[in-house]
Amino acid sequence: MKPIQLTTHDGLKIAAHKLEGESPTTLFVPGFFSNMEGTKATFLEKQCKKRGRAYIRFDYRGHGQSDGKFEDGTLTDWLNDTLLVLDELADAPVVAVGSSMGGWIAVLAALRRPDKICGLVGIASSPDFTEDIWHRRMTDQQQSVMNEQGYIAQPSEYRDEPIIITKRLLDSGKDHLLLHKKSLDFDIPVTLIHGMEDRDVPWQKSEKLNRLIGEEQSELILVPDGAHRLSRDKDLELIDREIVKLLKKL
Repeated sequence: MKPIQLTTHDGLKIAAHKLEGESPTTLFVPGFFSNMEGTKATFLEKQCKKRGRAYIRFDYRGHGQSDGKFEDGTLTDWLNDTLLVLDELADAPVVAVGSSMGGWIAVLAALRRPDKICGLVGIASSPDFTEDIWHRRMTDQQQSVMNEQGYIAQPSEYRDEPIIITKRLLDSGKDHLLLHKKSLDFDIPVTLIHGMEDRDVPWQKSEKLNRLIGEEQSELILVPDGAHRLSRDKDLELIDREIVKLLKKL
């Protein structure tokens, strides 16, 4: 099935799939260098179709079937792509389900569209990961190269070729940092799921996010043997159960 094409303010086409069904709409917000054909995105679509629920998945610019080059994108761009999908495709109320970087973007989108997003599920959420790349993952030499040429090529265990990380991306992240705050202004139910064997994003990120949102609004679920992707059958079943529970709350 051909994707829907949404046009950004700078003329790029954002690809999305929308499944019509019962409200609330579930919106899957993908991770860094991921896309809407991933295991979690397609599994959740099947589950929503089975239950007659509305569902949307999409690709950021520079990802999957959308226009643009990955290395040209910034966190601000990918947040704006998410807001475009919310504004043009999603009927309120919406439950945002964000994976990894998508967990960060889902929180930012919920803060900007309180009239649309009524619930949120974060899967291995990675708020402020751009700061982690600079301070924890880059050597002094890599930082020097980044400052001189504006990018570095970062090896990835998920693909053969390195991922291009740009200074523009890291700088844009500074405009959206969350974890330094004392609290977040949320009045929607939130469920945060994180694997304790996650080697890419420490589970303490979700713990901190849970505290910032507040225990009255947020629930933290830690998976003792869970890795970053949380794409095993039992992980997918857990995610699905928690989404269903959240939908029932609404």
